[in-house]
Amino acid sequence: MTTRRTFTKLLAAIPLAGLLSTAAVAQDLRDITFVQPSPSAINSFPVFVAIGEGFFADEGLNVTVEAINGSGAVIQALSAGQAQFGRPGPGPIIAARSRGVEVVHIYNVAARSNFGIAVQEGSDIQDIEGLRGKVIGTGTADGAEVGFARNVMSSAGMTAGTDFEFLTVGDGGPATAAFLNEDIVAYSASTADTAILNQRGMAVRDITPAEFGRFFGNGIATMADTIANDRELVEAWSRAFAKGHAFALDDANREAVLKHLADGNPQEGEDKEFQSALFDAVRSKTISTSPENGLGWYPAEVWAEWQDALVTGGEIAAPLDDLSAAWTNEFAAIGHAAVGE
Repeated sequence: MTTRRTFTKLLAAIPLAGLLSTAAVAQDLRDITFVQPSPSAINSFPVFVAIGEGFFADEGLNVTVEAINGSGAVIQALSAGQAQFGRPGPGPIIAARSRGVEVVHIYNVAARSNFGIAVQEGSDIQDIEGLRGKVIGTGTADGAEVGFARNVMSSAGMTAGTDFEFLTVGDGGPATAAFLNEDIVAYSASTADTAILNQRGMAVRDITPAEFGRFFGNGIATMADTIANDRELVEAWSRAFAKGHAFALDDANREAVLKHLADGNPQEGEDKEFQSALFDAVRSKTISTSPENGLGWYPAEVWAEWQDALVTGGEIAAPLDDLSAAWTNEFAAIGHAAVGE
């Protein structure tokens, strides 16, 4: 089963298998790179579907996908010019902008929270208050799952380092071992990572308060200067990505979608039943909370709540001067229009 990999160099990742569409070998296509915070094709399913269905090639793009470790590394790759697009979380986006990194979210992929805090099925802990004085495991040190957990814990009046501790344990096997060794009592993770634990025999249950379902997760990001200086690229990407997303949401396309995902990550495709169930779980989190606006739309008020949580948790010293610069719905609207054509 696939787990998140740690790479010794920022972009020493090996491009995942089967990522180039047949049309993408044409010489007149522009080569671009997309970086994702884990090797999972399912977590980035619109990209792999858009590649497999030729939507990117139709826009003149030849997309290579590279997996690196966490949202922080994704943003670093974008800011270093080593990739044009990535899929980081909103918390890391805000934190990066507080340091002067002008990264921008342009498409809300996980429109409904794809993170949760889970405990072992047999644990006596029933709610977040039960984590006071405990250790919460995370897949990475600076990924979106960390910001999400800070947000949840701060809502209960708890601060990391004082009322609870974070411990970076990785995912899959290492996370299972951390539970078994009693290094952690809870685990903050994505829907996919939690499903992997259950599939490995580590039964866990989510204790996240229901109100945190509105906190969207990872989305598509690029740099502000890419938007300013290469707008045609961002528009082309947005059209193709939205078409891939919409195609995958249509159950009539299910067989083709699962094939594209298995091409993108063969390990995830080995167990067809698990692949199908995991895809359903991840896909359900990407359905827009405002259907009238179409897929990929960001609610401004939740961005403000994300920022408040980061300030309260001490992850950033003060609110951004202009939070609205961290995100835009402009390109989601372009994608929505393309889907409707």
